[in-house]
Amino acid sequence: MIGIIVSGHINFATGMQSAVEAIVGEQDSLAFIDFVPPMTTEQLEDKMLSAIEQMNDGSGVLILTDVPGGSPCNRGVSIMLNRNDVKVVAGCNLPMITNACFERDGVSLDELADIVCEIGAQSMKDMAKELAQLENNNSDSFEDEL
Repeated sequence: MIGIIVSGHINFATGMQSAVEAIVGEQDSLAFIDFVPPMTTEQLEDKMLSAIEQMNDGSGVLILTDVPGGSPCNRGVSIMLNRNDVKVVAGCNLPMITNACFERDGVSLDELADIVCEIGAQSMKDMAKELAQLENNNSDSFEDEL
């Protein structure tokens, strides 16, 4: 099973943890690592490495971070550059994390990274535009029936 690490600034990871566990339940090989003051980036990377060693069964580990270019992302990328069993996806949201938990069996690490990126893009919606589209679709179908 592919391991998953969720990491981000302040309480991003543990905040996501409560939501993820409410949706998918407690999961094996899933770690939430907050980057909080006065933690150094070296300490953050050490926590990530420790989690990787604990959960990696040979299937690899996907690191999901809050902000592209932020310290959790950069530390994850530093690890990824030295290993072929780690991938990093930055800018994650709740649908990406929960679906990573559901989709991680039976796919490769690369496939899982692609899946969560697609889900992330699909889950972002401008709700005013969505409602306008629904309104247009409903009025069109109503007019077609007249």
